[in-house]
Amino acid sequence: MNSRPRPPADSVRLFLALWPAPRQRAALAHHGGEWLWNPTPRLVAPGNLHLTLHFIGNVPAKRLPELRQALRVPCQPFALDLDQPQLWPHGIAVLTPQAIPPALAQLHADLGEVLHRLDLPTETRDFRPHVTFARHAQGAVPPPA
Repeated sequence: MNSRPRPPADSVRLFLALWPAPRQRAALAHHGGEWLWNPTPRLVAPGNLHLTLHFIGNVPAKRLPELRQALRVPCQPFALDLDQPQLWPHGIAVLTPQAIPPALAQLHADLGEVLHRLDLPTETRDFRPHVTFARHAQGAVPPPA
């Protein structure tokens, strides 16, 4: 039985994310293949690997044009080295950066301000950029950094 309430039919579930280019996605998928997984992880498909900036949740579909326009914020280029494999509590297998580039932190903050102005939810926890490889991966062993 699914305990999560069904979203209204006229809504969409949204999040803002950075999607890797094909070469970076292939490198991430290769890294994911280097982990030693327990028998029952819920692996993220290579085509779905991404870095979430903000999870928004269910939003009425009629707001999409407004959101597309409002979320066009400037962003300075930056390099992001995802080089820290970690197993977080509850079996979340991730790859994180050792340091957050200032331009990424600024992009996250700018998008959060827009979401706040649009009366949409923002995360209250500190921003921890990461790419998730698997859930339910208790006991998995990450490859060396």
